[in-house]
Amino acid sequence: MHFVYILRSLKFHRYYIGSSRDVDERLSMHNYGSTRSTKPYRPWVIIYTESFPTKSAAEKREWFLKHPLGWLEKKRIIAQYDRNGDVG
Repeated sequence: MHFVYILRSLKFHRYYIGSSRDVDERLSMHNYGSTRSTKPYRPWVIIYTESFPTKSAAEKREWFLKHPLGWLEKKRIIAQYDRNGDVG
């Protein structure tokens, strides 16, 4: 199983989209400072995950959410988290 995830910084109003086979391990790497792009905005929490049967499918979804075509979908997911405090 592969996953697409959205992280939210607890100190800054920033979000990060990524994909991984092990979301918990990847979150630990982000919070430890192993990822250059997320290091300044630590700590992070997972606000959203989606599972996919293949790495390729997860990467396609990640690409979609990171690009203009997926902007509204990403905004919807984040707005749901902001409203409820938990998306899943």
